[in-house]
Amino acid sequence: MHPSHSELLKLKNLGLASVNILHSIGIRSCEDLRRVGPVDAFISIRNRGINASRVMLYALQGALLDVHWNDLDPDLKARLASEADRLLSAQNPE
Repeated sequence: MHPSHSELLKLKNLGLASVNILHSIGIRSCEDLRRVGPVDAFISIRNRGINASRVMLYALQGALLDVHWNDLDPDLKARLASEADRLLSAQNPE
């Protein structure tokens, strides 16, 4: 296991598959994830053709807050989803 895997694997909500996905978009540490932010990380994942659901978005936010994704405040989840949807729509105007 790569050393950076272990740092990310210590975060709540992130398993080996999630960490491998994060590595594929250049996120190798908690600081990288914090710098990029959960929404932009989620957009980058989707832009790589990985069919990530909103649970991935919530998991990334929860990892930064040390909270299980299902325990995030519903208003926070709604704001994250809205921002991600807005950015994805802006990339693919109809």
